[in-house]
Amino acid sequence: QVQLVESGGGLVQPGGSLRLSCAASGFTFSVYTMNWVRQAPGKELEWISSLNSGGTDPKYAESVKGRFTISRDNAKMTVYLQMRNLKPEDTAVYYCSKGGIRGQGTQVTVSS
Repeated sequence: QVQLVESGGGLVQPGGSLRLSCAASGFTFSVYTMNWVRQAPGKELEWISSLNSGGTDPKYAESVKGRFTISRDNAKMTVYLQMRNLKPEDTAVYYCSKGGIRGQGTQVTVSS
């Protein structure tokens, strides 16, 4: 079955960086667009980035554009999210997703 396992979250100061990873299994990773979404406390799920199967067409929400970079390694069945210049409002649980399926998420907390 489809499994998505996120990692790399943590506590970081404003302006800092983190790199999230999502290891996928149970499906043909290389043919699917992969997404990152996040959910802040008390807020709805927010789509933040997606990347097509070939890794050539990244898309970003305005809230993260210019600060976050999505990438993928199809051989490793892994999608990444490099986050730079983090802000307190980036605090959330981050999930990778394939269609409507998400992993367990990884917590990112941006605080001084």
